[in-house]
Amino acid sequence: MDQENHPLNIIKEREPLPSWLHRKLPSKKEYSVTDNLINQKMLATVCEEAKCPNRFECYSKKTATFLLLGKICTRACGFCEIGYSKTPPPLDPLEGKKVAESVTTLGLKHVVLTQVARDDLEDGGASSIVNTIKEIRKAQPCCTIEVLISDLQGNMDAIDLILGEKPEIFNYNVETVRRLSPKVRHKATYERTIEILTRAKRKLPESFIKSGLMLGLGEEDYEIEETLQDLHSIGIDIVTMGQYLKPSKRKLSVKEYVHPDKFASWKVKGEELGIPFIYSGPYVRSSYNAGAVFDKLRSLGDSESPLGS
Repeated sequence: MDQENHPLNIIKEREPLPSWLHRKLPSKKEYSVTDNLINQKMLATVCEEAKCPNRFECYSKKTATFLLLGKICTRACGFCEIGYSKTPPPLDPLEGKKVAESVTTLGLKHVVLTQVARDDLEDGGASSIVNTIKEIRKAQPCCTIEVLISDLQGNMDAIDLILGEKPEIFNYNVETVRRLSPKVRHKATYERTIEILTRAKRKLPESFIKSGLMLGLGEEDYEIEETLQDLHSIGIDIVTMGQYLKPSKRKLSVKEYVHPDKFASWKVKGEELGIPFIYSGPYVRSSYNAGAVFDKLRSLGDSESPLGS
């Protein structure tokens, strides 16, 4: 992909961006290694399908967030550009093996797995996700695994299938504040998000529990603080906070471009509340630098951190 078609440049054509959202793109050479491998294996990544502005950078570092269960979602959330259909294609029975082979080829030490919502499947695709985790562990036993799931329509038995694999990081994004959740998300609710994260924290005492939210959708400061307080009350370990960027004309508009200093202040506020790790900045996304975040949190050695030494 040339720089002209990079998602950040496409966004620039649609609306003027503040100076802090301008940055130099990395070299195409390293990007192509990851891009070619993903195309060769016919895999989907959330980086590509959601038009993530960090895609060029992450591919250049030979990292990507694998998008499981195909690349067509059964939901049409107001912020997300992933393709939508009520009747997506059948699952690829070899998806798990292909992902595991890609993890091996890229030499990944930490892999992030996310999914499209598959409300057409009885278990929301949980069994397929579990299979992919098993294939990765078979191929690369030392690779740590982070999963970022949907709510599986509140099917707690299906969620427990994934929790039963004990991923090192379990992530389910709150996405936005309570008031805006019905507008921003299609079916998922704020209350169900808190319920799922609470369940994960209880069932995975030795894992890190993670969530994230986007800023710039019209939320008020007090609502952000309330959200952080709700996440802290669960015992959340990692919170990501980033700027919402409109991926296409048909999606929700940006209400505010939040200054980097404000993101820095939210990091301080979250840590003051007692959240162990806040990753906050305009370009931060759920899986951005996920391996580095995992290593950093482990290295803290805090007795309160479940994986601390």
